Amino acid sequence: TKDAKDGDLISVDLLRGRGYGLPAGRVKERFGSVATEKAISLIAIHAHEIPMDFSAAAIAEAEAAQPAPLTGREDWRELPLITIDPPDAKDHDDAVHAEPDPDPSNAGGVIVHVAIADVAYYVRPGSALDRDALIRGNSVDCPDRVVPMLPERISNNLCSLVPGEPRGALAVRMVIGADGRKRSHSFHRVLMRSAAKLSYAQAQAAIDGKPDDITGPLLEPILKPLYAAYEVAKRGRDARDPLDLDIPERKILLKKDGTVDCVVVPERLDAHRLIEEFMISANVAAAELLEKKALPLIYRVHDEPTVEKIHALQEFLKTLDVPFAKSGALRPSLFNRVLTLVAGQDYEHLVNEVVLRSQAQAEYSTDNYGHFGLNLRRYAHFTSPIRRYADLVVHRGLLRALNLGDGALPDSETPDHLAEVAAQISVTERRAMKAERETADRLIAHHLADRVGATFQGRISGVTRAGLFIKLDDTGADGLVPIRTLGTEYFDYDETRHALIGQRSGAMHRLGDVVDVRLVEAQPVAGALRFELLTQADVLVSRHPRGAGPRRKSTAKRNTKTKAKATQADARPRHKEKSRKKNQKAGAKRKPGTSKKGRSWTP
Repeated sequence: TKDAKDGDLISVDLLRGRGYGLPAGRVKERFGSVATEKAISLIAIHAHEIPMDFSAAAIAEAEAAQPAPLTGREDWRELPLITIDPPDAKDHDDAVHAEPDPDPSNAGGVIVHVAIADVAYYVRPGSALDRDALIRGNSVDCPDRVVPMLPERISNNLCSLVPGEPRGALAVRMVIGADGRKRSHSFHRVLMRSAAKLSYAQAQAAIDGKPDDITGPLLEPILKPLYAAYEVAKRGRDARDPLDLDIPERKILLKKDGTVDCVVVPERLDAHRLIEEFMISANVAAAELLEKKALPLIYRVHDEPTVEKIHALQEFLKTLDVPFAKSGALRPSLFNRVLTLVAGQDYEHLVNEVVLRSQAQAEYSTDNYGHFGLNLRRYAHFTSPIRRYADLVVHRGLLRALNLGDGALPDSETPDHLAEVAAQISVTERRAMKAERETADRLIAHHLADRVGATFQGRISGVTRAGLFIKLDDTGADGLVPIRTLGTEYFDYDETRHALIGQRSGAMHRLGDVVDVRLVEAQPVAGALRFELLTQADVLVSRHPRGAGPRRKSTAKRNTKTKAKATQADARPRHKEKSRKKNQKAGAKRKPGTSKKGRSWTP
């Protein structure tokens, strides 16, 4: 057993059984107690078969790699590029710089430089590093660990754009007009030296008048020109009008011992938007160049919502009296108008969630059908080759297109093979997302395990025939309120309203409602929470899905009606009571989960 104790997380080799009886196993590795969060992420990693160890050949290649030389590169070491990342980032693969355009013909325009780590120089097509990277497809970021796509010597050392160290990079120089539209771009293989490593909050604080010892000297020569360039680029973004959803993103912060400290929603700063906008522009430039050169390319694509999802959204918005008139081609601006109409309303969060659920899922493909959410005709991932294989393929394509040296996409590369690669990395991306989400769920469930019986406030984040999913406000934890615990009556699932509605009382629980719940059960290994609903449901007067919106009865009237119904039930004639029991007995013979009229109900 390798000294494993009850409660330890282990990996096991199952042994061949002999006849009947329990199967036997041999302990391969002991990871420690499940009570420690550092073991919890391993459950999802192993369950989804995410490789953690690199092959011996890949490790050997990484250890033998040498820093990129100046030979065959432009010298950008004097250009004051800086990195802006989360405070806990371990690798830094993108650096930025901006300045006013001195060209009189582009008055008010800017020049933006984006330099990306030259991963293609170290990870050559067909090498052991390349094979391992393709199997992974991308890095997996869990709260307590990162499973990298590349060995640490490559990802955190030779390719990380750390301050003061010369690093190889593939850079794009973009000229942006005063209207925010990109006028031209050019790609360069360079040797650069980062002038500083900043966090988002650090850069924003300096712009807001609170510079520190690091940002103080950078404020005038570097940061202010960057923010001025962002203000120019933002005009182009506003004209493009991409989908503008407001969905808070939570982050789990751990203590030094690996236990959950707290869950926060990082403030969305202009520093985040600045980097995001410059990265999007660089990605578009890469796609445009490769498409112009007619080279094989893996696009990042996002299809428009299906007709069925649009119809369902229209029906839902009718219940809130929110217009959604589609005329002509579908555009993100149509959804943005809806989001603007509901801004500041009680149901703003609800509408954002439903609009998000109406969207398709982005993926990688060699067929370009555009990026609906960003409202772009062509788009490719170029800016994170340390963490995404798709970006590495784009880098290789650029090297081949511009004849920039070693590591280029082979001439033998075919569109059919790249299509297979695109399909594979789309799968590994979804695998990573599931593992990250499940690990977060397990961490939070473990964090709340000793608070069974406590009450919390949250929102209904999902409505199904099985019950209500609740997302807690303070931790973002998700849990289920089983439908059988909602009351003594049957509840119909109204897909249009995203609600469960009581057949007798009209009590309605709807997606987005703010509710109070009591934690009944927490299962850390499964990452599951079960709640009991404490908030009384609103009672629906008009249940027609096309009505002008749900009208509520006052609490006093609702309580009076409920008491009256209880009195009537007590005073029910004896022969009617027998008839009711007979009907119940007949209903028990029907298939569980359906009523006489085919509605969903709780057995």
